[in-house]
Amino acid sequence: MAKALQDRSDYLDFERPVVEIEQKIEEFETLAKTNNMDFSEEINRLHKRRLTIIRDIFRDLTPWQRVELARHPKRPQSLDYIERIFPDFLELAGDRAFADDAAILTGPALLGDIKVMLIAQHKGRDMKESIRCNWGSAHPEGYRKALEKMRLAEKFRLPIVSLIDTKGAYPGIDAEERGQAVAIATNLREMSALRTPIVCVVLSEGGSGGALGIGIGDHVAMMENAYYSVISPEGCAAILWKDAGKAPEAAAALKLTPADLTGFGIVDAVIPEPPGGAHRDPDEAAANLKQHLISVVLELSRTTETDLLARRYEKYRRIGFYADLSSQGAPDSSPES
Repeated sequence: MAKALQDRSDYLDFERPVVEIEQKIEEFETLAKTNNMDFSEEINRLHKRRLTIIRDIFRDLTPWQRVELARHPKRPQSLDYIERIFPDFLELAGDRAFADDAAILTGPALLGDIKVMLIAQHKGRDMKESIRCNWGSAHPEGYRKALEKMRLAEKFRLPIVSLIDTKGAYPGIDAEERGQAVAIATNLREMSALRTPIVCVVLSEGGSGGALGIGIGDHVAMMENAYYSVISPEGCAAILWKDAGKAPEAAAALKLTPADLTGFGIVDAVIPEPPGGAHRDPDEAAANLKQHLISVVLELSRTTETDLLARRYEKYRRIGFYADLSSQGAPDSSPES
């Protein structure tokens, strides 16, 4: 923990009070172990103080702080959750057309006793892995690979679990040459009609079409400190104000937090994280995610195909509805007029 205070890349500015008290706890625990002394009273007092500080700090996070937390350098990623929840995951690589894309992992897995098809975006947990995964920004072959495995799931009547974690799809020239936009658009169309349950969870970042490319589902959930947005706050700020430094203002305007999105009906549930964020206890975060997934998959598996598709259709038709109350007696703007 002392190293965490020395290396600012390991913690966020608003986390500093928590990191400092965790350092004190570690120091007392080290003294107790090396000198065979009893500091249990002091350690318990510090643990209570730590929980109070965390509760005070994380109760009123701004949207931008939520974004920062979603990008925390120590935050668990897809593979961290897979190792804890899907130990029998069998990766199936390649899109049968061009190449394999390490930014998206696909393959069958066991969710408890339930057979599922897992689709997961992965950013990479160190520099070497991040380069291989392109920091979670998939190429078109990644989205084609995901769709191939989802069709396989439909064939064998396997529920699909999609773990989303990306700033967005890769926007490079080579991706565009290979049909990035078409690949994502095809996934949106095909996922909307797949005859098998689809559960999507935004683990940390859900950015634009890159997230939507594997994000059309019967149930869409978010981890408590994730964000889901049509564009990154920096990108929004650069477009609206020509200044990426206004990202905090953009984050507030984008309404990208779990609370905002559940209110709009875009997200169906928020999965709680340990006090202070998933990075403080990945095991607890994974346990919460697993419990939620099992509950939802079992519920959706009891739904008939006809009802499943009808509900999915209605779910996405409802998104974007609004009422114009700006004037009385305005001309009817309905399609029939």
